[in-house]
Amino acid sequence: MNTFTYSYPTKVYFGEKAAERNLPTELAKTGRNVMLAYGGGSIKKFGIYDELMGLLAAAGKTVIEFTGIMSNPTYEKVQEGARLARENAVDFILAVGGGSVMDCCKVVSAQAKTEADLWELETVKHGVPVDFIPMGAVVTAFGTGAEMNNGAVITNEKMKVKGPLWGAFYDFAILDPAYTMTMPMKQVISGSFDALSHCMETYMGSPREENLSDEINEACQRNIIRNLRATTKNPRDIKARSELVWAAAMGENGILKIGKVTDFQAHMLEHQLGAYTDCNHGQGLAVIHPVLYRHMLPEAAPQFARLAVNVWDISPDGKSEIELAEAFIDALAAFIKEIGLPGTFSEMGMGEDTDYRAIAESTILTGGCCRKFTAEELFDVLNECK
Repeated sequence: MNTFTYSYPTKVYFGEKAAERNLPTELAKTGRNVMLAYGGGSIKKFGIYDELMGLLAAAGKTVIEFTGIMSNPTYEKVQEGARLARENAVDFILAVGGGSVMDCCKVVSAQAKTEADLWELETVKHGVPVDFIPMGAVVTAFGTGAEMNNGAVITNEKMKVKGPLWGAFYDFAILDPAYTMTMPMKQVISGSFDALSHCMETYMGSPREENLSDEINEACQRNIIRNLRATTKNPRDIKARSELVWAAAMGENGILKIGKVTDFQAHMLEHQLGAYTDCNHGQGLAVIHPVLYRHMLPEAAPQFARLAVNVWDISPDGKSEIELAEAFIDALAAFIKEIGLPGTFSEMGMGEDTDYRAIAESTILTGGCCRKFTAEELFDVLNECK
């Protein structure tokens, strides 16, 4: 286990009726002007908007709505939110939705408090924001675990880069599994795979020998696999949904990363794929993972072999380490097919004119990956994904 410091600032309210029970107490701590941030119209369609607006009104808040936050939120949208927050002297941001809404608001929270351009501050000057508008999150779509950290993934359309920015932590997060029952099943499946990917990418970093963080990680992976299978059989299974919601949060609240240097090469590659195509994140990861992992053999064989036995319940009898590692990749690929995710870019509807060379050359090469990829090798991976 590597040296680490662990601290966690976000209070989590988990369970059915969590907003009704706990939001009034939290709103009592905030200023009068509250920005209610959300994406499309789904929170209105399913009654979540009316419920939250009622709670905000009862708390005496003036509500400023920041709407239309898209999947793969753009830096331009961040700037729109920051301007709105400044113009209305927003005291508190309540982000309602999934990872896109929550990521966007993390950066809005920081950008509204500084005249500096955050993209330049963080990516060119390597600084970090220090002042924020306080925030709370109400999770209606799970998978990213965005409510549990201060990292955001934002698309800079002018630069054709989809990359990480750092913003504010949420003061609190409301995780009501019943809210997520409004998610389309395609989104449930892709979001759950994103959560599984977070676990795998954390697991694949160093140290690579057995350690407590990885053993907890294995349990999270088993939980996601088991409950995603249960959910595909019965989408109304609230117990399975509850497990998936918390497993997704666990994947990105830092606990699995304690003492670890993470990998996340698959995520970096998919982010750039998204920057060029605006594709579904979970689907892109599902296509990339098995192909990238075959390229990571034999360097990753010890960890893959452990996953085969400890997560996928593959018998080690009569198998070499490499054979177990290959069995893990085969099991992962079969699971992706089982849950209805695509296995190729063509199944995702990716156009023939997609510039895979530019995608590969603009992808961040992560230091924690057990194989140090080059842009040329990632180009090969993308071509094999077609």
